[in-house]
Amino acid sequence: MQHLKNLLLHSTAAPAWKKIDFQRRYGINLILSALRTEKSSGIGEFLDLYPIIDWAQKQRFTIIQLLPLNDSGHDPSPYNALSSCALHPIYLSLHALPYLDQLPVLQEKLVDFIPLNQTKRVSYLEVSSYKYHFLHSYYELVGKKILDSENYKKFEATHPWLLPYSLFKIFKNRSEQMAWQHWPEELRAPSEKERNAFIKTHLKEVQFYSCLQYLCYMQLKSIHDYAHSHSILLKGDIPILISADSADVWHEPHLFDLSQAAGAPPDQYNTEGQYWGFPLFNWDVMEANGGQWWKERLAYASQFYDIYRIDHLVGFFRIWGIPLGKKALEGSFVPQEEKRWLPEGKKRLLMLLKLAPNLLPIAEDLGSVPQFVRQCIKELGIPGTKVIRWERLWDEDKSFIPYKFYEPISMTCVSTHDSPTLTLWWQTYKEEALDFAAFEHWEMQDALSFAMQKQILKESHRTASLFSINLLQEYLALFPELVAENPEDEQINVPGVILDKNWTYRFRPSVEEIVQHEGLKSALQDIIP
Repeated sequence: MQHLKNLLLHSTAAPAWKKIDFQRRYGINLILSALRTEKSSGIGEFLDLYPIIDWAQKQRFTIIQLLPLNDSGHDPSPYNALSSCALHPIYLSLHALPYLDQLPVLQEKLVDFIPLNQTKRVSYLEVSSYKYHFLHSYYELVGKKILDSENYKKFEATHPWLLPYSLFKIFKNRSEQMAWQHWPEELRAPSEKERNAFIKTHLKEVQFYSCLQYLCYMQLKSIHDYAHSHSILLKGDIPILISADSADVWHEPHLFDLSQAAGAPPDQYNTEGQYWGFPLFNWDVMEANGGQWWKERLAYASQFYDIYRIDHLVGFFRIWGIPLGKKALEGSFVPQEEKRWLPEGKKRLLMLLKLAPNLLPIAEDLGSVPQFVRQCIKELGIPGTKVIRWERLWDEDKSFIPYKFYEPISMTCVSTHDSPTLTLWWQTYKEEALDFAAFEHWEMQDALSFAMQKQILKESHRTASLFSINLLQEYLALFPELVAENPEDEQINVPGVILDKNWTYRFRPSVEEIVQHEGLKSALQDIIP
């Protein structure tokens, strides 16, 4: 461990490592929207994390990882964000809003959300509609009090992304949620004079969205502070890309290459490739102004998180660009020259580390990733990701890699939000399960038993990796009453496919049921070192 510590202390990421220390850490990963407490308003909310933090500390977890929390408008996918900074107001805990105790009429309206709390999956659009209606009424009654506070004024003055985001939300509403590229000219590209005139005329409406962001900030900041008081770090998730229909692209289109869309080349799981639709970056333009867009984004994230997941790491080195109107198969890597991939990717990662020295990135380096990418992040002190079922000697005999040989500067997990859970993987990928059973010296069974599931989870916390973080539902799956009867309903997202169930996942038990489950507590005492 001393050798590893010295290596990290001399890496570019050293400031972040010093902040979080070098101890082995274990954590849970969850999508906030899936939580449900007695006080929730139809979806998981910021303050629902309080009891989760209490419970996690008792189980010896020291990290809680959250999937992205950015405002994604009418799309439940948190990776299709309307803003690189703005949090989603759908996660506001309504019952804890300032001055609500002085508004009995609004307090009574909270009961209207109870049926939305009971649905099997999150009724995303319905919840969003109810919440915005409630928040508009709330703002009419106490908005001025909040806007007049010194804390709000400071928040507004120190977050330059706030005004463009608020304008974008208003214009989008006025255009019936159409993409900004189809707005009227005066909204699509207003002059500074036109913009200022609109702000002056519609100041109350502009401040509504700014007020919601302030409330989101206050609630999530309180969770960050509470987690720290319980010796728990929060890990965020920063998608590499952003929606073409976002406040960022509308406000600063010169930062983006709008002639191409990002995606993924064909592979064994997607023979046609993947078309994501996100614009590419104009890296030269971004770097010319000192990475201001990334600086602002990471600075805001650092107010809530200690660690963050770098989504699609390889995209910093080279990304699959697809000309607009073409299929994923017709794309190509950008840049095309392989000799540019390493120096350009390293330069961009160095920029991120310099811009946010106290935030430790953990890279999502899964799939087809050139070996030099993994060597690069190791030298920089950035951990990669190890998914046990995929850690095999693919270029040799395809045998599973023994846990003790995992790269220590890494995070181990048993699944991701885009993959089947262990239970579903075992049932669906029989050949892989058979190979894994042989690796574990088990007799093959059609379904994972309690003992097998527990053993995999236990071993995931005893690899050489410095971090072990698993989806919360992987632990819940030890007990049938805590998960859906159909294991397909436990997968958060099926990538590359448009499905109604994507991103509407909800934990079967409430938070109260999770934290009080004695069997789960007992199992975790044996699983967590």
